[in-house]
Amino acid sequence: MSLHDVEARSSQEFKASVLGAYERGERAISVPRLMRLAEIYEVPADTLLPRDAETVIDLTETESINQGFTIDLTQLSDSDDPEAAVLARYAATIQLQRQDFNGRLLTIRRDDMRVLAAVLGRRTEDLPTRLDQLGLRASA
Repeated sequence: MSLHDVEARSSQEFKASVLGAYERGERAISVPRLMRLAEIYEVPADTLLPRDAETVIDLTETESINQGFTIDLTQLSDSDDPEAAVLARYAATIQLQRQDFNGRLLTIRRDDMRVLAAVLGRRTEDLPTRLDQLGLRASA
């Protein structure tokens, strides 16, 4: 199915240009939109995410993660961990979407957590602990 086919099938809900930006990694997708896009393609949502064969991504709802958390952008920019580099790219995308370039802290919302965990190949509930290990979480 072409990007224009998806645009037509979704009644313009997903523009071809936006879909292309998702594919190129130039734009982040929220979990609800990812789920909706998976419905249009008639596939499980995790098939639309990049991963290696050994990574298992759980996109089921969880009650243990009800709120987001805050990332220290200063610590993030100082980190040389490969996962921090991925997080930095994702954080930059969030800042761009929100037009939030003012502070040294960035709030990661619940939906952002799910996508970020999937991108990092981790379970959502494990993400805060990993970010604590990296010294990137500003608050619990």
